[in-house]
Amino acid sequence: MALKPFAFCTASVFALSLASVAQAQEAVPQAADDTEATAEDIIVTGVRASIVGAINSRKDNIQIVDSIVAEDVGKLPDNNVVEALQRVTGIQITDRAGGEAGTISIRGLTDPLTTLNGRNIFTAAGTSFALQDISANLVKKVDVYKTRSADQIETGLAGQIDVATRRPLDFDGFTISGLARGIYSELADKFNPNVALLVSNRWETGIGDIGFLVNASYTRAQYRNQNLQAGAMVPFATETPPAGSGLTPLERIFPGDRNQNWTPGLDAGLPIAPGSTLNINGVDTPYYLSRDAVIASDLYGKRTRPSVNAALQWAPNDRSVYTAEVFYTGFRGKTFNSLNFSFVDWWGNLPADVANSFELYDGTNIIKSRRAGAVAGFNSGDTATSKTDSYVYAFNAKWDVADRGKISADVAYQDSKNETSFFAIRTDRGPLDIDVDFNAGGGLPSYSFGNQGVLTDPAAWTVGNLFDSGTKNTGSALTVMLDGEYEWDEGFLRRIKAGFRYDNRKADSYVRDQGAGGLPGVTLDQFGEGTPFTNSGFFDGRADIPTSWVLADPRTMNRDAVRSLYRAVNPSLLLSDQLSFGHVFGINEINTAAYIMADGEIELFGRPLQVQGGVRFVAIDTDYDYFDRGANFAQTSVSTGSSRFLPSFTLRYGITDNLRVRFNYGETLRRPAFGDLNPNVTLTGDLSRIGFGTGSAGNASLGATHSKNFDLALEWYFERNSAIYATAFRREINGLVVPLTAREIIPNNYLPRNETYTETFNITRPVNASNGVLKGLELGLTYFPTYLPGILNGLGFTGSATILDSEQTIPVVNTAGEITGSTKSAFFGVSKLSYNATLAYDNGPIGARLSYIWRKGFLQSNEGRSFANPIGFWRAPEKSLDLQLTWNVNDDIGVTFDAVNLTKAKQQNYYKFGDVGNPTQFNSSTLLIDRTFAVGVRFKFD
Repeated sequence: MALKPFAFCTASVFALSLASVAQAQEAVPQAADDTEATAEDIIVTGVRASIVGAINSRKDNIQIVDSIVAEDVGKLPDNNVVEALQRVTGIQITDRAGGEAGTISIRGLTDPLTTLNGRNIFTAAGTSFALQDISANLVKKVDVYKTRSADQIETGLAGQIDVATRRPLDFDGFTISGLARGIYSELADKFNPNVALLVSNRWETGIGDIGFLVNASYTRAQYRNQNLQAGAMVPFATETPPAGSGLTPLERIFPGDRNQNWTPGLDAGLPIAPGSTLNINGVDTPYYLSRDAVIASDLYGKRTRPSVNAALQWAPNDRSVYTAEVFYTGFRGKTFNSLNFSFVDWWGNLPADVANSFELYDGTNIIKSRRAGAVAGFNSGDTATSKTDSYVYAFNAKWDVADRGKISADVAYQDSKNETSFFAIRTDRGPLDIDVDFNAGGGLPSYSFGNQGVLTDPAAWTVGNLFDSGTKNTGSALTVMLDGEYEWDEGFLRRIKAGFRYDNRKADSYVRDQGAGGLPGVTLDQFGEGTPFTNSGFFDGRADIPTSWVLADPRTMNRDAVRSLYRAVNPSLLLSDQLSFGHVFGINEINTAAYIMADGEIELFGRPLQVQGGVRFVAIDTDYDYFDRGANFAQTSVSTGSSRFLPSFTLRYGITDNLRVRFNYGETLRRPAFGDLNPNVTLTGDLSRIGFGTGSAGNASLGATHSKNFDLALEWYFERNSAIYATAFRREINGLVVPLTAREIIPNNYLPRNETYTETFNITRPVNASNGVLKGLELGLTYFPTYLPGILNGLGFTGSATILDSEQTIPVVNTAGEITGSTKSAFFGVSKLSYNATLAYDNGPIGARLSYIWRKGFLQSNEGRSFANPIGFWRAPEKSLDLQLTWNVNDDIGVTFDAVNLTKAKQQNYYKFGDVGNPTQFNSSTLLIDRTFAVGVRFKFD
C-alpha cells in the first residue's frame, strides 16, 4: 500500500533525529512516564501493597487504567492471571470448569488485547493468548487499559491487558525468592503442587551495571468436572392425538416427517401455551414439549503448566538500558470423560394409564416429569490430550537522548505450537424404562431406570462407534517496534511522541479425522482391549440420579490394536504410523502501524488541564491459503488488504489536588480470528439422532469490527490510602460478527459411515451483520481508614460494581440462511450488573483477604438451531467467596492459607429468548464448581 512506506519513513526519521544528538549530551536520569510528583505515591507493604499499588497506577496514568500489583513472588493469591484479575473493576470472568476460570471480559467484551511487557502475544494459530497459561507466580504487575492512546496496539475492543514480568535491575542486588504451595481439590480428592523460584543478581562492572534473572514456575492440577443436563426440547403428540394426524399417543414429532410442519431453531422456540397446535397432515394437532434426553458427564482431568522467564540487562550508563529476555509457557492437558446419555423420547411401551405417565408445568404445554418405556441409551469413554509450547524471544533498548528525549527499540520473535488428540469409544445398551423429572429442584433433573444394574454390567453394553481425531496448530511472528519522544517543562506542548510497529505473523492449522461404526454383537466384557472403567460418586450426592456406570476406557488400550479390530467395519482405518494431518489453512499477515501523538498542558481556573491527542495508522495485508477437507484438501488462495486511521484524545483535569476528571475518545478494531475466515465446512454427524448433523464454516469476506469509544471518569483520592471513582462509558460498534445458520445438503461427505452419518446439516457461518451499543457505569472504592485503634488498624475495604446495558441488531433468517429481517438482542457475555467486595486486613505479621464476587446472569451463546426451545443459551448468576490468610513468620518467610469457592457455587445454564424461557421450565445444565484449599510457604532473601 502507498501509505506503508510513508508510515515507516515518518517514524524512523523522527526517532533517528533524536538519536543523532545523543552522544553530545551529558547523561541524565530517565524521566518517569506520564506521572505526577512521586511524593504522592503511597508506600506500604503486605496485603495493602497490591491494593494501594493499584491506586497509584490509576492515579499516575493519563489513560484509565486498573491494575493488580504483586509485591513479591507468590503475593498474588491466585494460580493464574485470569483469576487474579477477577477483583479488578469492570472485569468479569466465567467458565470455571476444571477448578479455574477460563474466560475474561472487560466491561462485557471478551476480546481484550493481551500483551506481555508491551508485546502482543498469542497461542498457536489463534489471534489471542490463553491468559490462564500465565502463572501468577511470574507476574510483577498487570495493567488493564480501559482506554487506548495512539502509541498502543489498536486491536481489542474490550481494552488491553498488559502483563509485566520482573527484570534484574528492579532489584538492588542478589535476591532469591519463591513459594511452595499444596492445593487440595475437593471434587477430585487430589493434592496438587504449585511452586516457583526467582533468582536475580546485579553487578557493578567497568562497563556498567549488569543483571541476570531467572523466574520459573510449575503448577499441576488434577480435577473432576461433573455436569448434569436435561436435554433440549422437541414436540410430542398429546395422549389423545386427533384423527388424521397419523400420530400415536406421545409420539415424537420430527420436523418434515409426514408433512409435519414445524421448523427447528426458531428464535423463541415453539409456543408453550396449552392447546398450541401444529399442522400435521392437514390437521391442527395439539402437542406437548418435552426433553429428548438426560445427560451426565463425569470428566477427570490433569493439567500441568511449566513457565520460565529469564532476563539479562545491561545499563552501560544512566542514560541507556539494554534488555534481552525469553519467556516460555507450556501446557500439558489430559482428560477422560465418562459420558452417560439416555434418550427420553420413545413413545412405545407406554404405561397402561398414559394420561398419568406425565406431569405438565401449570399453564403450559411443557412436560415436567414423565415415564418412558424401553428408551435407548449409550455411554462414551472419551480421552483427549493437548500440548502447547509458546516462546517469546525479545531484545529491547532504551536511550535517553540529551536531557529531553527518549528512544526505545524492540525486536521480538514468537513461536507457538499446539497439538491435540481425541480417541473415544461409544457403547450402547438395550432398552430400559426410565422415570424422570426434568427439574426436581434448583434446575437439577432426577431420574432412575427400571433396571439400574444394567448401568454397571459390562455384559449389557455392546461396543459402538469409534472416534479418532487430532489437530495441530502452529504460529510465529516477527515484530519490530521503534518509538521516540521529546519533552518540555514549560509551554502548552509538553511531549511529542512517534513510532512504528511492523508485525509479520504466520499461522497454520492441520487436522486428522477417522472413525468407524460399532462392532456388531461384541459386548464390552468381550471386547478384550483395555479394562472397562466404572465411575462412582457422581454429582457429589446433590441430585437423585444414578451415580455410577461402566464404559470403555481408551486410556488403558493399545490404540493400534483397537483400530485393527474396527477395520472389520471400516477397512480404511489407518494405524499410528500411517496417520497424517491435512492442512486446514495457512495464513501470512503483515501488520504495519505508525502513530504520532502529543501531550499538552494549560492552566484552567488555576488548575492543570492535561491534554493528549494522537492518531494511529494501521495497514494490514493478508495472504490466505485454505484447504477443503470435503474435496481432498483442495487449495484456495485469497489476498486482502485494508488500512485505517484511528484517532484518540484524552483530557485530565485536576479540580483539586485530590479530585480529578478524565475524558477519553478513541477508536479500536477487532480483527477476525483466522479460523473464522476459513470458508470450508467442518462437519459433525447426527450424534444424538435428531435427524441432521451440524457444521461450521468461516467467511473469507469477514472484515474488522470497528468501535468508537467514549469514557468519562471522576476520581477522588480522599485519603492517603484510599480512593473512590466512577467511570461512565459508551462503545458504538459497527460490523459485529454474528452467526447465521442454514440447512444444507452435503452428499458423500467425509464423515465416518456409521449410525451418526447424515447428509443434512445445519451449517453456521459468521457474518458482519450487526451493529450495537454497549454503555455502562463503573464504581470503585478503596478505603483503609487511618483512625482505627489497636488491633483494628490495618483493616480496609476495596470493591467495585459495574452496570452494563447493551443492544445489538440480530438478523432474522429463514432455513436457507437468507436474512428476512432483524431483531434486537443483548451482547453475548454481558452481565447487566456485577460486583466484587474485598475485606482486607494487614497488621503486624497477619494479612487477610476475604473476597466475594458476583455477576448477574447473561446470554452466553445461541444454540445450533436444532430443537424447539428458545435458542438463547443463558448463564445463571455466578458467584465465588474466597479467602486468603498470611502469617509472616519474619521479614523473609510467610505461611499462607487460601480457600476458593467456599460456598460450593454451581455453574448453571438455561434457555431463553426475549420473554420466553427461564431457569425453571427451561433449565439445561449444571456444572459443579470445585472448592479448593491451599497451604503454602513463601520466602525472600536479599
